[in-house]
Amino acid sequence: MVAREACPACGSTQYKKNGHSRHGKQNSQCRACARQFVAMANDRHITDAQRTPVEQWLCERISLRGICRAVGVSLTWLLHFMGQRFAACPADLPVRVPRRPPDVVLHRLEAEADELWSFVQKKANKQWVWIAMDAATRQIIAFHVGDRRRESAKALWATMPLVYREQATCSTDQYDAYTGVMPAERHKAITKKARKTNHVERFNNTLRHRVSRLVRETPSFSKQLAHHIGAIKYFICAYNLMKVTTAAFPV
Repeated sequence: MVAREACPACGSTQYKKNGHSRHGKQNSQCRACARQFVAMANDRHITDAQRTPVEQWLCERISLRGICRAVGVSLTWLLHFMGQRFAACPADLPVRVPRRPPDVVLHRLEAEADELWSFVQKKANKQWVWIAMDAATRQIIAFHVGDRRRESAKALWATMPLVYREQATCSTDQYDAYTGVMPAERHKAITKKARKTNHVERFNNTLRHRVSRLVRETPSFSKQLAHHIGAIKYFICAYNLMKVTTAAFPV
């Protein structure tokens, strides 16, 4: 136990009693910054040996409370740490793209796009996950979370790397939201029997098996959209890093 004689946020010694915490401990509030804290707090130092498995388990289908029980950390700390890891994800996913024109000609860039149903807070609040994949390297080159209208298809197209928007042939299902978003000469709207979107559809299955928030019947659903998007992006970044060693073209 650690006895606090000052505010842990600003260091002020001017504070007052402010009821009790949900655990029954005396709660205090700083008069300077209004930070609330407990005078007698548990001294829980989270070691690197605890942080490392947490980073890995965030990419597995394990509930947050399950991680807390396995590692011995509080849910409050885990939510804060999870938010930090989600925010640290790079904007480029990271995607390994060809950087020279000969690479584009040689490998004939092909992409696949598909949508995945999900929800936040309640099933009535549907959030569709739009995903674009490189057909050769199996890397996820872009994703977007939103509704199932054409505006979301445009958002997915806008987040794809420029070389794919300019050179790649993109295969999708026959959902009409893609029509007019991708260049007509490079857009292939096909049936499932053509097996041109089977890789991205298989990845959708992987997402449902690895990200507990996307399982259809689960108590581990997201309660905040930011955490929903962050968990998906966190997994995609880890997935792309595993794929980068088998990329079909040089950087």
